[in-house]
Amino acid sequence: MDTEKCQVLLKIIDSGSFSKAAEQLGYTPSGINRMVKSMEEETGFPLFSRTSQGVTLTSEGQRLLPIFQELTHWQKQLQELCTDIRGLSIGHLTIGTYYSTAACWLPKIIQAFQASWPGIQIDLWEGGNSDLVQRLESHQLDCCFFSEYHGQGDWIPLQQDELVAWLPKDHPLAKGCSFPLEALNGAPFIQPLPEQNTDLERLLTSHQLTPQIRFTTSDNYTAYSMVAAGLGISLNNALMAQNWTGPVVTLPFDPPQHITLGIALPSLAQASPALKKFIACAQHVLSR
Repeated sequence: MDTEKCQVLLKIIDSGSFSKAAEQLGYTPSGINRMVKSMEEETGFPLFSRTSQGVTLTSEGQRLLPIFQELTHWQKQLQELCTDIRGLSIGHLTIGTYYSTAACWLPKIIQAFQASWPGIQIDLWEGGNSDLVQRLESHQLDCCFFSEYHGQGDWIPLQQDELVAWLPKDHPLAKGCSFPLEALNGAPFIQPLPEQNTDLERLLTSHQLTPQIRFTTSDNYTAYSMVAAGLGISLNNALMAQNWTGPVVTLPFDPPQHITLGIALPSLAQASPALKKFIACAQHVLSR
């Protein structure tokens, strides 16, 4: 199976459209159609179902998807290793990350990395734990920055971060030095990234805490803004709101709660040269 065709197929799935995939990859729509038709002739069955809403994989295509992802992954590894052997510093990395590390850590890390390796392209994918883990394990991401990882692969710890409470400035406990963990019980609560197996969800579950969830949002800054408007309290890691300003009081918990942030990847030993260089750069920048 031609790995270029596999890359085209994955781009069609990601974009949901033959025409969008053609535009993003620099092909003509007819060229994309020919590639798909060629793959379907090679496999002996249709790979896509076409509807007015776009295209989706057939059940047969879904069964082959993990193999297409593996072929594309190893083709990328081969290309980067060959260029590294030839002394050419080129490559492409797709990195998954929390919103907090994307905003606070990665600009500094990427700046330092690009100074030495300007030919390596970096794409960021921001999201919650569940989505990031799924994409990492299907090789859609080269690595992920998030809290301690217990799945398959390697985990490289970088730094600890504290979990904190976000309170409206007029909250009765806002003038204290800390926020009692048990005070979350029954409190009007704004939950960011629900059902994403986030650090805050794990904190609530592990301590059997039951706040009154009034609102949910897929965006952390929206949660912060809702707290500022007095709609409830929330919690997050301290790094998240490091650069945000507003009428929100940030308090550590009593007892203190911490998470370890780091890098997860399928295999450090089998990582591409570009990824190994990036990880070394991240460790160096964050150790300063």
